[in-house]
Amino acid sequence: MDSQKEALQRIITTLANKNDEIQNFIDTVNLVLKGVQTNSTKVLSDLDEEFDSLYSMLDEMKESMTNSIKQEQAHKTQELQNQLSQCTNALESSEELLEFASRSMDIKEPEEFSKAARQIKDRVTMAAAFRLSLKPKLSDNMTHLMVDFSQERQMLQSLKFLPVPKAPEIDQAECIVADNCVTVVWRMPEEDNKIDHYVLEYRKTNYDGLPRVKDERCWEMVDNIKGTEHTLSGLKFDSKFMNFRVRACNKAVAGEYSDPVTLETKALTFGLDNTSSHLNLKVEDSYVEWDPMAGKSQESKVKGKENKGRSATPSPKRTSVTSRPSMGRGSRDRFTGESYTVLGDTAIESGQHYWEVKAQKDCKSYSVGLSYRTIGKFDQLGKTNTSWCLHVNNWLQTTFAAKHNNKAKALEVAVPDRIGVYCDFDGGQLSFYNADTKQLLYSFKTKFTQPVLPGFMAWCGGITVYTGLQVPSAVRTLQKTENGMSGSSSSLTSIPQ
Repeated sequence: MDSQKEALQRIITTLANKNDEIQNFIDTVNLVLKGVQTNSTKVLSDLDEEFDSLYSMLDEMKESMTNSIKQEQAHKTQELQNQLSQCTNALESSEELLEFASRSMDIKEPEEFSKAARQIKDRVTMAAAFRLSLKPKLSDNMTHLMVDFSQERQMLQSLKFLPVPKAPEIDQAECIVADNCVTVVWRMPEEDNKIDHYVLEYRKTNYDGLPRVKDERCWEMVDNIKGTEHTLSGLKFDSKFMNFRVRACNKAVAGEYSDPVTLETKALTFGLDNTSSHLNLKVEDSYVEWDPMAGKSQESKVKGKENKGRSATPSPKRTSVTSRPSMGRGSRDRFTGESYTVLGDTAIESGQHYWEVKAQKDCKSYSVGLSYRTIGKFDQLGKTNTSWCLHVNNWLQTTFAAKHNNKAKALEVAVPDRIGVYCDFDGGQLSFYNADTKQLLYSFKTKFTQPVLPGFMAWCGGITVYTGLQVPSAVRTLQKTENGMSGSSSSLTSIPQ
């Protein structure tokens, strides 16, 4: 019966996953259909705009060339009419002189005839008809204003849509996810020397496989990539996966997106549990600060409830900004007394994980480490067999020590600005590093018998916790070569009480 239920449950899970996959595909197709309508309307509008611009330019060119022909026509007409008017006037004057000369031939008196002859001679000498050019100033030729648009017609006939680059192909086998960086590698299906640049888009998701249409994350873009690979660095891996897609662009237009790929970007992400932190700690998701006045107003209430074994009510002034529910603590008493402690809200039950901590420069004392859920409300990190930590004390003089089970080992290294914490739950190892140089500070070797929670203590100052970090490559390399060379809990000495 039980085996049949398990088999049926597997079938139900498979069917549910398949239905989810099909629904996502339906959403994708509907989105594509909507995009077809929207983009078709846009390109039709762009086409009309381009042709209207072309028509307008042709009309302007026609008007300009027509004006040139009309101006040439007017110029020639004016010049020839002027020449014609001059010739007409000269002809009339010449005809009048000719008539006068003809009449003079009939004069009988020698003296009168001589006078007329002299007049005719003088007038002929001054006659305009003999100074005129009898060649037209301008020809009727207008061939210099003729046009031949045969080449332009061929160009217009060759008009076509812009050449669009083909979709690139992301080479998932060559993509690298390491050290909170992602290197995406792609190639073109065929050589295209007109490609100017590429555009890479990415988004975070908690779904494996094809991108979800209704995913809550938006695509982010990196433009103007000249090569066929790009590295995104300094990422916070606060989702299980990331989707990537690429498109190629020439000088005019962008091509189709590549098929999207999904890369795993899993890393431990947690907040700080303000529901059980010490009342003198102000907690805001990834930041904790000691505040001596924070718990004064509720101190008497807390003490009364401590005697009854019940948890104190959180101060309304100290509500965490995070909406994350407390996952690791469950229902328990607040830390109290001198245990200025806050735990992470996510339990570690397996795997290898890494996070970092940075203290304020004036922080007098702080601790960083791990704890079981069962740590007592009066217990300080490192003073029980259920917690491990590095402790920094800057009060009067600086001390730096590893602590566990009320024993301590002084560390002969400088306190780094930022401490990296590495937890290998299955391997039973807790190591601390200089986050900048990856120098190993100390390692605890143990066997974790129950889930552990990141633990922090702050006094007279504050600390910031950085999560969503992968285990750095340098740390992984050091872990392979460490093999017990660092200190272990067996080398700790008793802490003076």
